[in-house]
Amino acid sequence: MIAAGVAVLGGLSVYADVNRLGDRLADFGWWAFAAALGLALLNYAIRMTRWSLYLARCRVTVPLGVQILTFLAGFALSITPGKLGELIKCYLLRESHGVPVVDTAPIVIAERVTDLLALLIICVAGVGLYGLASSMVVVAALVLAAGLIILAWPALAHAVIALLCRPKPLRRFADRLRSLYDGLAALLRPRPLSWATGLGVIAWLAECVGFSLIVNAFPGADVPFALAMIIYAATTIAGALSFLPGGLVVTEASMTLLLVQSSRGVDETAAIAATILIRLATLWFAVAIGLIALAILHRIAPARTPAPPPP
Repeated sequence: MIAAGVAVLGGLSVYADVNRLGDRLADFGWWAFAAALGLALLNYAIRMTRWSLYLARCRVTVPLGVQILTFLAGFALSITPGKLGELIKCYLLRESHGVPVVDTAPIVIAERVTDLLALLIICVAGVGLYGLASSMVVVAALVLAAGLIILAWPALAHAVIALLCRPKPLRRFADRLRSLYDGLAALLRPRPLSWATGLGVIAWLAECVGFSLIVNAFPGADVPFALAMIIYAATTIAGALSFLPGGLVVTEASMTLLLVQSSRGVDETAAIAATILIRLATLWFAVAIGLIALAILHRIAPARTPAPPPP
């Protein structure tokens, strides 16, 4: 996956012409990249707070240090389709503290749902001002609405689970899926959905600000924050809905295209440079942090003591 990401960024560099890209980066205000890294850290801190609140709500008790490292370790596998690799957090808590996966898997899914909802809210605000990427926002809204309807309708959800588990090899998963649904439905009731999405909006706005700073740090660029906000949020949603690992290719291509088509003072080379920089400051920065956290957790987290055999 990392090799694929490097290939995507390398392909963008070649497409933009390495010499012209180098010229743009030579004139770039690198303070903006440093600020974007700091804002990405703010994003992670807010989402980590949400993770801790979710754990408390589900009565999962583990040391705070383990909570933090486990959350960050999930970033190591964020370059997986739909970020499903972040389910490694459930495995890590099970192995270190014996927490059943069925207790924590709903939290990881709820994080993805509220992230998508938060990004959608940001997009709607931008569409109201610029009318940009409206079709993308409509598709995302329909997908999210369909999912929330199923989650809010137990009879329908159980029917879907029964249908999915009808084949004999899958029947043994039916009870676990019903338990997972019950846990997820509890996390997506109006009150927890509201505060979790609110935290998500604040977290993703931080990265939107980072993107705006990077784009406007190129000489001659004049991109209003609201426009940068919708471009970043809409292309992040597009990458998520593509179900490609980390949204690779889809996010980069759509971000570059929207920057060129809708921004003032941003040519194709500057758009590609901005796209490369923001992906380094967000996706790949997160992956690096995740790998470090995973290594630390592997060294310090206590292994769960196996239960003694029955007499």
